Amino acid sequence: MSTLSPDELRTLFLFEKLTGDQLDWVSANGEVEEYAEGTKVLDEGDPATCFYVLLSGTLRMTRVVHGDELEMLRSSQRGSYCGATQFLTGQRGDQRYSASVHAMTDATFFSLPAAEFGAKFGEWFPMAAHLLEGMFLGRRNTDAVVGQRERLLALGALSAGLTHELNNPAAAAVRATSSLRERVAGMRQKLALLARKDIDPNLLEQLIDVQEMLVKQVAHAPKLTAMQTSDLEDELSDWLEDHDIADGWDLAAVFVPAGITVERLDEVHAAVGEEFLNAALRWLGYAVETESLMGEIEDATTRISTLLAAAKQYSQMDRAPHQWIDVHDGLDSTLIMLSGKLSHVEVVKDYDRSLPQIPAYAGELNQVWTNLVDNAVAAMNGDGRLTVRTARENDRLLVEIGDNGPGVPPELSQRIFEPFFTTKPVGEGTGLGLDISWRIVVKKHRGDLRLRSEPGDTRFQVLLPFTEDTDDA
Repeated sequence: MSTLSPDELRTLFLFEKLTGDQLDWVSANGEVEEYAEGTKVLDEGDPATCFYVLLSGTLRMTRVVHGDELEMLRSSQRGSYCGATQFLTGQRGDQRYSASVHAMTDATFFSLPAAEFGAKFGEWFPMAAHLLEGMFLGRRNTDAVVGQRERLLALGALSAGLTHELNNPAAAAVRATSSLRERVAGMRQKLALLARKDIDPNLLEQLIDVQEMLVKQVAHAPKLTAMQTSDLEDELSDWLEDHDIADGWDLAAVFVPAGITVERLDEVHAAVGEEFLNAALRWLGYAVETESLMGEIEDATTRISTLLAAAKQYSQMDRAPHQWIDVHDGLDSTLIMLSGKLSHVEVVKDYDRSLPQIPAYAGELNQVWTNLVDNAVAAMNGDGRLTVRTARENDRLLVEIGDNGPGVPPELSQRIFEPFFTTKPVGEGTGLGLDISWRIVVKKHRGDLRLRSEPGDTRFQVLLPFTEDTDDA
């Protein structure tokens, strides 16, 4: 076994300031290792046992991302170091190499046993060791605390938005129910009034038939402009006034939205005659209002049901964490959950519905869609066009979320996925949304998350595999 003398060690920038005793220990515990061109010096994921310093040659450091080998750096600088660097921060336990190192040429390394060198480093430089360990642990704890806060803020925003969206239809249903109670009471009174006038049973039956006809017409009433509504109300008011119906404008406002025309009123007049016309029209007005109010209640409760279904889909309640999913379900539920923020945004959906289901952690992907949509809305200041597109790109499913905001400057696009980096003002963003999204997509789903941006066209592209990994299974 060969090693380096203390004088030779002083030629390396890592060791040049060590004392004589420290250099003697390094010389006695280290050894020189030679690797032929193309040899793998250390393998990513293996136990981190050695700290390496490059003496000669060229090294290449790589990591495996989505099954592909990604080159992190290439260096021929004498003194470059790699391997078990976390032992220098005082970390113990099952440490593993975070990257692979290859010898691009014939290369020589000086290696030190990581555990022993880490212990000595702590003895020689206790303050530096404490600072490094504090920095390492502090960064990790900060990531955890701020990440948890980011999730809580996102949950709070979603809860507030969902509560707001639920409040509108719920309030509409309460108002409609209250009005419905009044209209039903009015119907009973008018029916009693007709009965007291000894109306012919055949005439009452005919009146009920007219009522059924008008009520069925409510659901199919045409949509009118404000000008058309005003003109028809004037026309009905004139007819009612000609037939001595008091407050005819009040009835006209009920009949016009239901699609009831002068011709329909003539049919009612012909059926009941002048004597019962006023009571009959009031009774029919209550019937039409009742049908309209029941339609409002149905619309409101349907909206509530839709929102709750979206919330259940978004949270993946009562579902397995990992499952085969249709990404469109998660995208739609996310857009519904964020509808409060999208009130002034034009949402364009360009879905390829022929895409197959994919294996995924649906709840976590919904968090990705939330982060990307929220960032797009913020970039547009809440007013613009949001595009959500799905497509097939080779052997992966593409989800693209774009906006027509000002774009991300080129000098910032390289840092956009860094933890704590944010372009938002202080206090408005933690800088962890895209970092969390990147880890969910790349590390957990073996996918890819990338940015394409220019002024007026910014797109975040998420690529997800169609096939299931054996580790996921």
